[in-house]
Parts: sequence; structure tokens; C-alpha cells
Amino acid sequence: MQPGPGLWRVSRGSHVLWILGTLSPLPRDMTWLADDVDRTIAGSQVVLSSPGVDLDADVGFFGKLALLPSLAKIRNNPDGRTLEEILPPELYARWSVLKAKYIGRSGKVEKWRPLFAAGELYREALDKRKLSDSGQIGKVVSKSIKRHGIARIDTHVKVKIQEPRAAIKAFKAEELDDVECLRQVLDRLEADLGTMAARANAWAVGDIETLRAMPQDTPVRTCFDAVAQTRFARDRGIDDLPARVEAAWLEAAEQALREHETSFGTLSIGDVLKPDGLLAKLAARGYEVEAP
Repeated sequence: MQPGPGLWRVSRGSHVLWILGTLSPLPRDMTWLADDVDRTIAGSQVVLSSPGVDLDADVGFFGKLALLPSLAKIRNNPDGRTLEEILPPELYARWSVLKAKYIGRSGKVEKWRPLFAAGELYREALDKRKLSDSGQIGKVVSKSIKRHGIARIDTHVKVKIQEPRAAIKAFKAEELDDVECLRQVLDRLEADLGTMAARANAWAVGDIETLRAMPQDTPVRTCFDAVAQTRFARDRGIDDLPARVEAAWLEAAEQALREHETSFGTLSIGDVLKPDGLLAKLAARGYEVEAP
């Protein structure tokens, strides 16, 4: 049983927003002792969701089933090229070593865009290290919210994809500048899997100083930018999603602090600890932020 980190306290006057810094991945078999979080949720009037995006395509259940074959094909390079043809030789050599180590001999991934190949390699590497990216923390928090009957505020940005079949066709034809995404994932897996495990263990025992000393950046932003910089994203108004997600969460946090004595929320540990993270931005707006 592990306690996890303490809670950050954001306040103005008598109104307090308690923040749990979450981490992914975590040890797959970790049992989290969440008594403090459970008590804080029970004493809150509202709980803020983590920042995020909800994608929706208005095609109905059977329409979504019909889209599945097309969705699978968007992973492939649009012109049938393989990773060996796309990647610089030195990068393909690094990819081949890690692919053999974590994925094995499967040939299908060799036809995938670097963005999707990076994701598959990352998931398989976590599995081999007995780390999980499946959101154990969110499940525990959700059960606590339901048990105590606390109102939940959804801070996610809603994005509706119009004409999803046409969108899939457009994305399949789009060239992605996603080689750097794969490069950063390889960098992380070559040099940082041990750090991932150490970071996960530091979170599990609530060692904030160790977490603070470790790098907080991930390849996620670079991988997202590979999509955001395409015409596909610009035409559908999703090229500025990170800024919109950040703004939506900050607006909800400030509203909770204005209207409620006590509220609770979760943020990634990076958004808690980084000098330009969301807690730092609340501090810049005049709120008092106290670490555990």
C-alpha cells in the first residue's frame, strides 16, 4: 500500500482548491492508499476533472462500426512507404533495436506512420517494465466522487468532427511531420525507462523533492504538434487545442475558487511542478499556492 504524494493547496481568502498531482505511468501492481484524498473529496463541494479533450463524430453507433476499417488504415503511411524508407538511417537503426526488444518481429508496424509506431513502441515498453499507463489514479478518484455524491465539473474541451468519413479520408492523405515525435520517444526509451520507474516509485511514496528534481517534459507535445500543424487540423479548428485545454481548466478552477469553500482537482505532476505549469499560472493570477 503506497500513500502517493500530498495535496497542493490553492487558495484565495477562505476558499481552497486542493490539487492531487497525478503521474503516468505507475507500477502496474501498485495499490494506492488514498485515504487523505478520499477525505478531501468527501469535504468538497465540487471536483474538477483533469484537463483534456473529448472528440465526437456524429455518425451514431452503427456509423462508428462502419468507420472502424477506415480508422485502422489511418495508421499507415499514405503512399505505402515503410519506416525504413521514411526515417533517416541512424534513426531507423535505433528504432530497429528497440522494436526488436519490445515489439518483436511483427511487420505491420513497419508500415505505420512514425507517430503511431512511436505510440505502439511506448506501450509495449511500459508493459515489459511492468508499468501501466491506464489511469489507476483516475479510477480511485472516480470511485470516491461517486461514493460521496460530489458534483463533478467537466473541464474538457469538446471537439466535434463534422463529416467524419471525409475527415478520415483527408487525414489518410495528409503528410505528417512526425519523425521528431518518434525520435523523442526513442530518446525517452533509451535513456529514461529507468527514470520512469524511479519517478513512479517517488510518486508512490510521496517523495516530492525527487519528483521535482526529475525532468517533467514528455514527447507528447511534440507528437501532438505533428498533427496540429497539418491542414487537416487547421481546417477543423483543432490546431490550438493545447491552449484551449489550458484556458478551459484555468477558467473552471477560478470559478470553483470563487463559488465554493472547498473544491478538489487533479493535474499531471508536470502541470503541478513545472515553472510554466497550471499551478504556476494560478499563482501568477494572485492565488496562494502551497506545496504539501
